[in-house]
Order: sequence, then C-alpha cells, then structure tokens
Amino acid sequence: MRIEPAMNAEIVFTREPIVIPIFAPVSKEIGAVVEFQGLVREMENGGTLRGLDYEAYEPMASRQLERIFDELARTYPIAAVTFIHRLGWVPVGEASLFLRVQSAHRGEALAFCGHAIDRMKCDVPIWKKS
Repeated sequence: MRIEPAMNAEIVFTREPIVIPIFAPVSKEIGAVVEFQGLVREMENGGTLRGLDYEAYEPMASRQLERIFDELARTYPIAAVTFIHRLGWVPVGEASLFLRVQSAHRGEALAFCGHAIDRMKCDVPIWKKS
C-alpha cells in the first residue's frame, strides 16, 4: 500500500535546546520511522569552534520547507514529517536540527530524509555563523 502524498508536516523553530518529541505513529500503515539529528561539530574548515549562531527568516523558511516537503512527498510518499531547527547560539555537541519522517516503507523514509536535508541547506533561509 502506498501512502498518498498528503502528509502531516510540523515545522518548528526554537531558541531552546531541542527536545525530541515523543513518537506517535500517524497511521497503522507506518512501517518506517527515520530520525536525524544534526549536531554542532567542534571542528569546521580546519578551525575549532565553541558553537554556531543560527538565524532564519522564519515565515519564508516555513513556506520553503512546506514546499520542499510537498514536492518530495510526490516522489517519496510519506505520512508525516517533523522538522525542528534551533536558532540563536548552539554550543558544540548540541543538536541544531531534528527531522523525523514517517512512511509505510523504509526506502521512501530514508530518501525523503536525505533529500529534505540537502534541499534545506540550499533553498531555505537559515544561516549559521561561527
């Protein structure tokens, strides 16, 4: 069974440390859940960091993410996506990004997750400064 492209998308920007939401499947047809956390690394471009400062134009970033998720869901049908991005100062070792994808099949969930992160880095107005 293929899940229709209509999906539940939750997009959150926060200045607080990311708290991973409790998982609840959106359907009994969910067979795969993929979660990704992007952590701030200590080393970047050969230099040592204490952390990164993130900013975003939130209204546009939310619209872009919704558009990206809708486009990707046509190719990789999923039932739900949860996206949380931290803004402000994020110290080394803490998560700046959390993404959870729910789908009937693992291949679609994994592909959606990877493509969503790649597209976010290119197309969404979220910036980081060291």
